[in-house]
Amino acid sequence: MVHILVPDNLDKAGLDILKARPDVTVQAAAKMDRSEVMAAIPNADALIIRSATKVDKAMLQAATRLQLIGRAGVGVDNVDLDAATERGVLVMNAPDGNTVATAELAFALMLALVRQIPAAYASMQAGKWDRKTFMGTQLHGKTLGIIGFGRVGRAVAKRALAFDMDVITYDPYISPEAPMAMGVAAVSLDELFARSDFITLHAEVTDENTHMINAASIAKMKPGVRIINAARGQLIDEAALAQAIKDGKVAGAGIDVYSDEPPPKDHPLLNLPGVIHTPHLGASTVEAQDAVAVQIAQQVLNALFKNEYKNVKNPEVLERLGKK
Repeated sequence: MVHILVPDNLDKAGLDILKARPDVTVQAAAKMDRSEVMAAIPNADALIIRSATKVDKAMLQAATRLQLIGRAGVGVDNVDLDAATERGVLVMNAPDGNTVATAELAFALMLALVRQIPAAYASMQAGKWDRKTFMGTQLHGKTLGIIGFGRVGRAVAKRALAFDMDVITYDPYISPEAPMAMGVAAVSLDELFARSDFITLHAEVTDENTHMINAASIAKMKPGVRIINAARGQLIDEAALAQAIKDGKVAGAGIDVYSDEPPPKDHPLLNLPGVIHTPHLGASTVEAQDAVAVQIAQQVLNALFKNEYKNVKNPEVLERLGKK
C-alpha cells in the first residue's frame, strides 16, 4: 500500500482520484498544523500540498519514506528544493490549472486600480456621490510591461491585446519568437522599466530576481507607473515600493502576494492610498482549484505507479535514479 498525506485543503475532485485506487491510503485532514504534519509524515510515501504547508529540511529529514512532493499549484517556494534533492525526493507542480484564474485577477487588479473602484465603492457606502475625485485612466493605448512570459504572462498578454494595449515583455528564459508570434515585443529589463505605463509580474522567485522591483529599478521607470503583483511577494522590495508611492513616482499598485503571508499589520503597503490589496487570491476560483487538484493527483499516481514524471522541479533526482 502507498500512503499519501494531504495536509492542506485539496479540492474533492483530486481526493476522489486518489481514494479510487485500492492500493492507496489517503490521510487528508483539510488543514493540518506543523506539529500534525511532522507527526504524520514519517508514514507518507507522497505528500500533496498547496501553499500553506512549508516543507523545510527538518520536515524532509522526518519523512523517511517520502518519494515525492506534489504541489497543487505553480510556485514551489514553500519547499526546500535543495534539501528535497539531497534526500532524493522528487518535487513536481501543477502549473496549468491556475493560469486563467491568475491572469484574470491580475487584469482585475489593473482595472480596479485605474478606475479606483474600491475607493469609489467605499465612498458610496459612506453615502457620498463624488464623481470628480475618482477620475480614471484608460488602458487603451497604454504600454503594459510583462515580466515573465510563461503561461500566465501569455494569458495576460492575450487579454491586454484585446484592450488595445501595447504589450512588451522581459523573460530571459524564452526566445524572442514566442512573444513575437503574439504581437508582443521582447525587450530588455531596462527598456521595459523605461517604457511601461503598467508593469505586471509573472515570474518565479530566484536568487537573481528577488527584490527586482527596488529603489534602483523604480528610478528607471516612468513617473506615474502602476505595478501589479499576482506572482510572489519576494519579487518586490515592499518598503521601496511604498516609499515610491508616497513620493509620487509610482501612481499605485495592485498587490495579491506578500513576502510574509499573511502580511504583518505594519506592512508598509497596507493602508497606503493608491494600493489595492487582495489576500493571495490568484488561484482562488472554483475552476482553478478543481483543475490543479485533478492535475496533481494524476501526476502523483502516474509517478508512483507508472514511472511517468511531469512538471518535475528537481530533475536531477530523476537522473540520479536512472529514470526519465
